[in-house]
Amino acid sequence: MTGAWIFVCGPSGAGKDSVMASARQLLAQRQDIVFARRMVTRAMQAGSDHDALTEPDFLSLLRTGGLRWHWQAHGFYYGIAQHYAAEVQAGRLVVVNGSRAHVQSLAPSPERRVVEVTASPEQLATRLALRGRDAASAVVERLARNTGFADMQADCVIVNDATLAVAGQRLADYLTA
Repeated sequence: MTGAWIFVCGPSGAGKDSVMASARQLLAQRQDIVFARRMVTRAMQAGSDHDALTEPDFLSLLRTGGLRWHWQAHGFYYGIAQHYAAEVQAGRLVVVNGSRAHVQSLAPSPERRVVEVTASPEQLATRLALRGRDAASAVVERLARNTGFADMQADCVIVNDATLAVAGQRLADYLTA
């Protein structure tokens, strides 16, 4: 692959952060693959992999052009720093934990690819409940939201239903193909 944005998307509870962390370890020696840090207006929690920002700080970055990608979901702002665009221009793959709604709103581009990480509805429900981040009603809403993405176009689909090592290897294999 030449330089590109690789958006890793999927439902809450699919294990996107974990799959990306596993692939990142497998590809640690690769200089041509960069895993972007996501900025979120949510405090850090166990299992989260993002840089926490206040909403005013996030909006300031947005106003001053400091964000290449940004979206809102679940009551928070999410963004990817503008400096990662230089990595894509230099021919590197930049892997982003993205939003399905955001990715679907973008016009098709040869420098953008989508990897969908998913799991069965039962596994998603169990993982969301174990995560403990949301009230039971919010878990039900997150699961119901998934039906709106049934026809999402993805270049690679990873069903995270086995071990994390298997899913991480699948992502690493896609990135190095």
